[in-house]
Amino acid sequence: MVKIRRLNPLRLFGFLIALTLLFTAAVAQAAGFRFIEAPAGPDGPALTGAMWSPFSAAPGEIDLGNATLPGVKDCPIVGDKLPLVVISHGKRGSFLGHHDVAETLADAGFVVAAINHPGDTGSDTSRSDDLSVFIERPNDIKRLIDFMIGTSPAAANIDPGRTGFFGFSRGGYTGLVLVGANPDWALATAFCEQSSSHICEQIHRKEFPVQPLTHEPRIKAAVLVDPLALVFTADSLQAIKVPIQLWASERGGDGVTPHMVAAVDTGLPIKHEYHVVPNSAHFAFLAPCPPALTKARPELCTDAPGFDRGAFHQQFDAEVLAFFRAQL
Repeated sequence: MVKIRRLNPLRLFGFLIALTLLFTAAVAQAAGFRFIEAPAGPDGPALTGAMWSPFSAAPGEIDLGNATLPGVKDCPIVGDKLPLVVISHGKRGSFLGHHDVAETLADAGFVVAAINHPGDTGSDTSRSDDLSVFIERPNDIKRLIDFMIGTSPAAANIDPGRTGFFGFSRGGYTGLVLVGANPDWALATAFCEQSSSHICEQIHRKEFPVQPLTHEPRIKAAVLVDPLALVFTADSLQAIKVPIQLWASERGGDGVTPHMVAAVDTGLPIKHEYHVVPNSAHFAFLAPCPPALTKARPELCTDAPGFDRGAFHQQFDAEVLAFFRAQL
């Protein structure tokens, strides 16, 4: 189902180990889960989200009202000097959008944290169509890392020298910036000839962001999933030095095109993984939808005929786990 290029010679071995760990963990233990809130400060508003962590117990169910997750809520954290992975969702997304990835990593010994980006979530779209959100997203993740290794309930269990990043769509853009890329917003002018959005109005008026972007040297490896990469050139990617696992849908969607992601692949200056998922559209990377969400948001949950999102995510989650285990 996945086309893979630029693989390490040990890749297949690592994948098989990860797949074994994935299914063993699913039987033997459950991820710990708790809500988190990084407090407001001079750099931004409070950040709300969730944390997943290792916990040796039989799997249970966590009822969140509109979703039920496997795991154990508000449990002790098992382990010391654990690697940390932070997650950035896509446009108008949620900290729960990639909960299966978080659960898989936590089952395997990682602490995982995901937040709602203020003003760009399903419940708060107040800044989704403003360029300022692209400046503030990387800073949100910097603040999340500060919180997780500083004052979070898991701070004493985390090894701050082993921090990874996972980002989807706008979250992929966020990751590119965090690991060193610098966007050129003038590149969006041609794209905006076909759009009348508020962001494109700002681009036509050349109201480009002027604040310095947040680069984050504490991130040692990144998984970038169908990144919104319209405003990056090969030159703007040259500062990226950390290991990258890059994923692309075959069909794209929500402003992300296969050509856009392929340009990141060819522009990255370092050896990296590149996965292209046949017969997939952009939202296939979101966790498989429960029936209520499928009914409410079919555009997020409906895949192409013949594409099995559940089966794909078993492989996807295992590949992400294998990458972070190798790099962190």
